[in-house]
Parts: sequence; C-alpha cells; structure tokens
Amino acid sequence: MVTAASEPSIFKPREPSQQREGRARAGISVIPVVVLALVVAAGLALLGEVVSLAAAGVLAVLALGACAGFVVIQPNESVVLILFGRYAGTVLRDGWFWVNPFTAPWRQPISLRVRNFQSERAKVNDASGSPIEIAGVVVWRIADTAKAVFDVENFEQYVTVQSESALRHLATQYPYDDFEEGTVSLRGGATEVSSALHQELQERLGAAGIEVLEARITHLAYAPEIAEAMLRRQQASAIVAARRTIVAGAVGLVDMALREIGEQGIVDLDEERKAAMVSNLMVVLAGDRAPTPVINAGTLYT
Repeated sequence: MVTAASEPSIFKPREPSQQREGRARAGISVIPVVVLALVVAAGLALLGEVVSLAAAGVLAVLALGACAGFVVIQPNESVVLILFGRYAGTVLRDGWFWVNPFTAPWRQPISLRVRNFQSERAKVNDASGSPIEIAGVVVWRIADTAKAVFDVENFEQYVTVQSESALRHLATQYPYDDFEEGTVSLRGGATEVSSALHQELQERLGAAGIEVLEARITHLAYAPEIAEAMLRRQQASAIVAARRTIVAGAVGLVDMALREIGEQGIVDLDEERKAAMVSNLMVVLAGDRAPTPVINAGTLYT
C-alpha cells in the first residue's frame, strides 16, 4: 500500500540503454573516394556501351548515396545514430564526419549544452501543514544520449514534470520556518534543502541520462491567506528571542553589580535591600522603554 509519506517511485526502464561511441570517419578522408567514383562513372558513361552505362549508373548512385553519410557536428553537440531500428552509437566529437549513410533517416542531433529549467510557483503544504508557495531552478545537461533518446518519450518534458514533482515533495518534508530549535527548515536550512533537492532530482532524472548540476529554491513564501498571521507569529518569535537575550544579559549584570558592591565594601545591604536593588536594576536593564529616575532624598530605609 502506498501512503503519502512513502518515498516517490523512480522510473526504471526494463532494459536501460547505455551510450557508446559511434563509428565515424573524418569527412575529408571520404571526399576523394566519392570524387573518384564519380569520375569513373563519368568515364564509363562516355564509352556508350550498355554494360558501361549500367556500371556508371551504379557507381553514380553509390557515390551520391555516400554523400548522405556526411554530417557536421557543432561544439557541445552530438548525433545519435540509429540503423534500421537499432542503436548504432553516438558521435560526440565536433567537426565534419562521415558515418553510415543508411542512418540518415533516423539520426537525432542532441545538444550537450547546459540548460536551465525555471519552475512555476506551486502551492503546497509544508511539513507542518501550512500552505506555502515555492518555485525553483534546475541546471542540467545530458550525460547519456542513449538514455535520453530511448528510455523516455521526451526528455525535456520529463525534466519539467519530474522537477516540479520533486520540488513539491521536498516542500512536504520540511517546515517553512524553524520554530522548533534544531529543526531544518526551508527558509533557514538553504544548504541542506538544496542538497536534498539536488539528490532527489538526480535520482529521478538519472533514468533519462541527465546530470543535475545545480538545484535551488528561487521563491519561497507563505500562501496569501495565512501570510499576515504567520508574519505576526514570526514577529512574536523574534520578540521572545530578543527578550530572552536581554534578560540573560541583565541577570549577568545584576549578579556582577552585587558581587562588586560586596567585595569592595561600598555599602552593606541586607537581603530586603538586595531584592529591591535587583528589582530596580532588572527594570532598568530589561525594560522596553527608558525608566523614569526617582531621587531618594532620605536614607535607604525611608
């Protein structure tokens, strides 16, 4: 039984394809052969005999057919060769080459350049159930042309669907904010979250021969219906954290003041007056507004 908390299933082809180098010769080395065949065909045609004309026709057809084997490959490009329904290899080098001319109808040029995918903003619930908006960017390139062509229907659409799916799944694994100490959140744990997203995307897109170079979140916000309430919660959390720091510092200062007064013998205070002094110092140090001083013209006990 599949539950919402279970790991997403990763596509696995029945027989994964494996990229291999296709046979290709330098185009310049085949040109003399083609030219020689055409010259011989022209010479035979000039003889005018039936046999010579037939041989000339065959040579001309072979020479012209061989021209279908010429292919030009740009830098960071490749050509997948398919011969009568069977994978014949991939030419990964750039330049002018001659390959099997019978692969001409089924050749597929594949770009090896780095590409970007920017997802749309998706609305999803985070680990705590709060609705959030999230979007991300994926930097990828094709590492195995055979898998990209034969193991998925459309590798670009596959990247789009799987990236959005992985981003939604990631959002359900972490809370938006780290309200609990020690938890990794989408907003606070950018490094951990990006690493988790990169790992999941690589597992998903590896079936299509795609290498994920970078994956990160580009947009993260609460959904509009709860944004104001969550903003107040963040403000309250920030105020509590600030007060905790202020109180801890004030306690340290009060303790230091009492010890210094006692060690230097400035004044001898009983427990009641120490309590009053602590109260006054805490008001001064931990108050959220400036205190109003009151001058005592009498003694400590009046």
